[in-house]
Amino acid sequence: MEGVFTFLGGIFGEHNHGLVLVAHLLLVAAIVIFLAKAATKRLRAVPTGMQNVMEAYLGGVIAMGKDVIGEEMARKYLPLVAAVGLFIFVSNVIGIIPGFESPTSNINVTLPLALMVFFYYNFEGIKKQGIVHYFAHFAGPVKLLAPLMFPIEIVSHVSRIVSLSFRLFGNIKGDDLFLWVLLMLVPWIAPLPAYVLLTFSALLQTFVFMILIYVYLAGAVALDEEHEKAPDPVIDTMGAV
Repeated sequence: MEGVFTFLGGIFGEHNHGLVLVAHLLLVAAIVIFLAKAATKRLRAVPTGMQNVMEAYLGGVIAMGKDVIGEEMARKYLPLVAAVGLFIFVSNVIGIIPGFESPTSNINVTLPLALMVFFYYNFEGIKKQGIVHYFAHFAGPVKLLAPLMFPIEIVSHVSRIVSLSFRLFGNIKGDDLFLWVLLMLVPWIAPLPAYVLLTFSALLQTFVFMILIYVYLAGAVALDEEHEKAPDPVIDTMGAV
């Protein structure tokens, strides 16, 4: 955050905020790699320590996606969702520690994450459904309304980039500013309850981003099932007559 002291900013210079942001990104990446290495260093049939924590996390991610996209697809997209979730959570939490900055409080980090999700779920949808069938879904179930529905669907999908990136960026930026002001006013003891609240917020924002990845993937790769469940109002009206 510009104007706030950080340890890495003291090394690279607070005025060079771009370099400080990159340094925090590398720090987050190093923490994530360390956690992954610690969890897989000594794999055991009965997990303990970091292996136990990581297996519980991966099991939770699968359970999260199971209700949205089915267990098979949840396992297929587990590497993406779990990796993004771990990166976002560490990025969110590191900003709670005085002297560090949350990379996710910068739109230059959250926007590429949102773009990656956007292009990936569209790519998966086109790969499974075929480009014609995939974009035909944008026209809606009623052909007469296709000229109206197609641009609305396009805008709806593009708006997901804004929604994903600005939701995460805005919430974490607000949390960082809240903590900064609180530490300036009451630096001792009083901020402790705020740390609990900010940790919960970091976890919540991570969960929201992860579940939305599953939701968008489900909408892209499960079009056939969606069409089977969605009745055609024209046919229903004719049948009723």
